[in-house]
Amino acid sequence: MKEYITIKEDGMVEEEIKKSRFICHLKRVKTEDEARDFIHRIKKEHHKANHNCSCFILGENAEIKRSSDDGEPSGTAGVPMLTVLEKQGLTDTVAVVTRYFGGIKLGAGGLIRAYAGSVAKAIDEIGKVLVKEQEGISITLSYAQYQDFASWRSKHGLEEYDTQFLAEIQTTLYTDKDQLDGLLADLEDYYRGKVKAERTKSRVVEIPLH
Repeated sequence: MKEYITIKEDGMVEEEIKKSRFICHLKRVKTEDEARDFIHRIKKEHHKANHNCSCFILGENAEIKRSSDDGEPSGTAGVPMLTVLEKQGLTDTVAVVTRYFGGIKLGAGGLIRAYAGSVAKAIDEIGKVLVKEQEGISITLSYAQYQDFASWRSKHGLEEYDTQFLAEIQTTLYTDKDQLDGLLADLEDYYRGKVKAERTKSRVVEIPLH
């Protein structure tokens, strides 16, 4: 799979701008149907709101993009919201900004800033993750070898998983594909060829971005 960036989790962030309430909902989605169902759900939940503007980006290459101004002046809501998702490098994400009008008109520029700012604020508070696939390495060690294993792992910044203490110790590491061969070679060198290590199932990981 190709690595991509999306939001850390689903969430909602609300703020008040010149007496209007702007509520931004963000959700992770995989299909256009999921995105549209979510938009419909928020519209139903906030049916008394003046506007429920939306946008979404889908695909590992962010190839599917849609936006809606939902009654706001053309180009003042959906597209500015979508632009924020694009600039943040996000995909598989849908955003809906609900507006309860507070009586003060914002003008075109003010609307663009409000809708874009609402999405940016929500992303900042909810957070982003890098989603990518890592390769697995299954390792079998003697108890004597395992005494030095933590030191070797720490040098490479790795965590161990599914460790089993049997007649020998079996454990699993995960690393990026481009680091796999070098890691196996270093492990072989560290234990002078006296350790059993083989490739195993890969996994998808989510790494927080700051």
